[in-house]
Amino acid sequence: MIIIEWLLLLFLIVCAVAVSISKNLLNSVIIFMSYSLVMAVIWVLLRSPDLAITEAAVGAGVTSVLFFLALRKIGRMGHKDDGEK
Repeated sequence: MIIIEWLLLLFLIVCAVAVSISKNLLNSVIIFMSYSLVMAVIWVLLRSPDLAITEAAVGAGVTSVLFFLALRKIGRMGHKDDGEK
């Protein structure tokens, strides 16, 4: 079980760095959503199901939907940044 926990923590660090260096906004939102889902799994492993449900609902659910709507509103859904054209 300890190996799984370390792998999840390593995945969280990789996701945090990947969101920071990603140039594509859509990719950043998807990475952020996966970060929230893994964080919800970690909360379950820590025996805190109330925080896990909240993290999954708010972090991966509502926040991601709002980010997707914002990207669609500004016309950046799936488009690369100006520097990558």
